[in-house]
Amino acid sequence: MKKHSNDPVISIDEIVRPTRVEVDLKILAENFNKVRKHVGCKIMPILKANAYGHGLVRVAQLYEELKTDYLGVAVVEEGILLREMGIKMPILVLGGVWGNQIPLFLKHNLAITASSIDKLKQIDDTSAQMKIKAKVHLKIDTGMERLGVHHYNAEKFLDAAYNFKNIMVEGIYSHFANSESSDLTHTLLQLERFNGVLEFYNKRSINPPIRHISNSGAILQLPEANLDMVRPGILLFGVYPSDKLKKTVPVEPALTWRSLVVYFKVIKAGNAVGYGLTYKPDHNIRAVTIPVGYGDGYFRSLSNKAVVMIHSKKYPVIGNVSMDQIVVNIENDSAYNGDEVILLGSDGKNSITAEDLAGWAGTIPYEILTNINTRVPRIYLE
Repeated sequence: MKKHSNDPVISIDEIVRPTRVEVDLKILAENFNKVRKHVGCKIMPILKANAYGHGLVRVAQLYEELKTDYLGVAVVEEGILLREMGIKMPILVLGGVWGNQIPLFLKHNLAITASSIDKLKQIDDTSAQMKIKAKVHLKIDTGMERLGVHHYNAEKFLDAAYNFKNIMVEGIYSHFANSESSDLTHTLLQLERFNGVLEFYNKRSINPPIRHISNSGAILQLPEANLDMVRPGILLFGVYPSDKLKKTVPVEPALTWRSLVVYFKVIKAGNAVGYGLTYKPDHNIRAVTIPVGYGDGYFRSLSNKAVVMIHSKKYPVIGNVSMDQIVVNIENDSAYNGDEVILLGSDGKNSITAEDLAGWAGTIPYEILTNINTRVPRIYLE
């Protein structure tokens, strides 16, 4: 098993903590190839938030090995880390940029999201001072009201972009607000607005830069939005952005979150469990303690709701989730110190999905995956 620094990553034989995440790189590669075959255009895997909990560096290395076209990250620090770890391929930082960050983009050859004429001027001025031409992707707001120039003001913005001598416009993009919905009315409106903005290039007989708007939801149900490049995120990791979507790309989860039983006891009827005394059995039960908690990203809102798997059987979490531990009711069954526990994933017979955990916690699968703390070791199955 290869080791790659920074994620942190250790081999099976070196595990100190019984709680760990395993990422199957073969499944990740298969998911990527399925998406690539489905869309038939350039791909920019989105690796925000530690690659959706899967580990930024090793996942980026995998996509570079698979010869993807681009990588997308949320903040400049993620891009710098990838450069420092040897990633050479193009990287776009999707988030907004402060003026004093621009030299970092140029130094590390990171493409900048430009979202106003003022930002373009700052980028151009800094590029002139550093004698480095900046690569930018122009951000158009077609109906999300977050970053970007409004679609109805875009022409002046695009004109300005081509008047700055130290800027190379490499791409132009927007972002769907609701592409995972079964009602695509707003998504189609956004696409229409974006295509309207792109008419700028036809009117001026200019070859357009890379055009991209499609995310995971649109990849699954709106092929006309693929354009020159798509930006899959959670789909690449085997989780669908909504359970209402048709699974037009058959991906599989690549992440398993495991732990071990570290303690066994009998809890007598009426004895309360955990902080806040929120659970009292009405009969004697057998219980085990698992070394995982909200300090690892196992949400406190899973208290008295979630289940875990031991020996392929599901058992309920009882009492409040602590920072570092949970208690599980195994009733009259047996479990021993060192027995494996699956918190998220499959053992081939049964499974606990990110959607399951999200339902119990009252959130979305994105938040489940991205909140698995970096103190949980990542192990990569090669």
